[in-house]
Amino acid sequence: MTSRRWRPFYVAVPAALTAMALTIGCTDSAAEAEPEGPLVVEEIPITTSSETALEYFLAGREAMDTGDEAEARAQFALAAETDPGFVLAHLRAAAVAGSFPAFRRHLDAAAAASGGASEGEQLLVSIYETYLANDTEARLELSRKLTELYPNSPRAHLDLAYVLGSLNRNEEARDAISRAIRLDPELPVAYTMLGFQYLFSEPKNFARSEANMRKFIELRPELGKGYEYLGDVMRAQGKLELASAAYTRSVEMDESNAVAALKVGHINSFLGNYAEARRAYDVALAVADEDVRPMYANYRAFTSIHEGDIDAALRELDEIAIGVDELSIAEDRKRSAQAFTLYNQAMIALHHDRFAEAEEILQRRAAVVRAIAEEVGSAEVQKSDEANIVLWQGKLAAHRGDFAAASAAAAEFKTLVATDNNPRKLEAYHELLGLIELEGENYVDAARHFRAANLNEMYVKYHLGLAEAGAGNDEIAREIFREVSEWNFNSVGYALVREETMAKYRGTGG
Repeated sequence: MTSRRWRPFYVAVPAALTAMALTIGCTDSAAEAEPEGPLVVEEIPITTSSETALEYFLAGREAMDTGDEAEARAQFALAAETDPGFVLAHLRAAAVAGSFPAFRRHLDAAAAASGGASEGEQLLVSIYETYLANDTEARLELSRKLTELYPNSPRAHLDLAYVLGSLNRNEEARDAISRAIRLDPELPVAYTMLGFQYLFSEPKNFARSEANMRKFIELRPELGKGYEYLGDVMRAQGKLELASAAYTRSVEMDESNAVAALKVGHINSFLGNYAEARRAYDVALAVADEDVRPMYANYRAFTSIHEGDIDAALRELDEIAIGVDELSIAEDRKRSAQAFTLYNQAMIALHHDRFAEAEEILQRRAAVVRAIAEEVGSAEVQKSDEANIVLWQGKLAAHRGDFAAASAAAAEFKTLVATDNNPRKLEAYHELLGLIELEGENYVDAARHFRAANLNEMYVKYHLGLAEAGAGNDEIAREIFREVSEWNFNSVGYALVREETMAKYRGTGG
């Protein structure tokens, strides 16, 4: 995501609290950040015939390293335009493209020019191509090969860490990031990657997460982004006022940081300060780039969910989905925004058993998703998107109590993903089977399936809690509801269940 513009809204935070938020210490240190001794860094070669293109590329890489995706996208685009045969520029532009069709266009350009590139750049092209085939096993093998070819390249180890993290192989991912840090202790993105690993992935360690985010601040003290990252650590621990102080500091340092302003909105939504939340979201929308504005506007609509006004949330999201067509942004960005918005609407409608609305929303979403897949032009992507459409049809049938249709959809989904070389390909299948069993009040079987689904997603974990409660495992369910209620990272699923799980954890909910 990116940034926007207007005078930012500042949350009223006492000066003493702000100072406390920015000086709070930690009891553990980022041992990974300590170099083991002098190492010779050997980066993946960068192949370009243009010094100007190289300057643009390096500026984009610095922006990417420090969390400014909009600037990274702009600089990589300039690098690729200046030297159309610049493979690495196209690849990094693909990484921040913001839509699958744009990703595919940059990847195709990189592949077409790869004959004159270094072996490392050619390997990276192959790694990126695995996203078209959903082949995570090949991605992992190629990423390991990259680190074997360039064992002293910090960025090769970071690329490997990203793949390992996506497979929930978190200790290996942390080892890879630590290797990158030992090679280049001044590389800011390595510390944020490690910080987020400890923040979101098991086993979590908030003290180490904070230490790594503070190292980013030490390396780039002039940037407000580090305080945004620090705010993330605070809210993961339920320290919402401290998180707000850190986000406010970030916005004060950089008024164009729409993401930090957006996060001020999240915090106020969680605290029940709904008017303040909407003002913060309006600030974020004012300074954000137009192509991400509709995505960000979705979060403003979630305020109504937190407030308990589902009709208002659906209306606001509908206005966003329709209004996207009026924006002067690329067609692929319009479709991506519409798909995201319709996904959120579908989640709300299904959660509240508003079946007629859900069916109409899902039909609209299917048309948008198919249009995106057609533009990407990959049979594997089209198959994956059809599987996702079938999955949603199954969820609708399960909520309606049509378990035969839901089971048939689950079987079709499983067939569609059967050839994917991805160890996590059946997580969504088990989620659907869990929902079928939950709706059928077969709680033990429901819990078994939900445990095989993606429990990194709080909405899935919430359903596991319902299943365990239904099976009579009250203490297990209560602990799950505690975890979900204390998540504090905004999404449509979290907005839908936050208040309920808080009540269930406290023993006041049904």
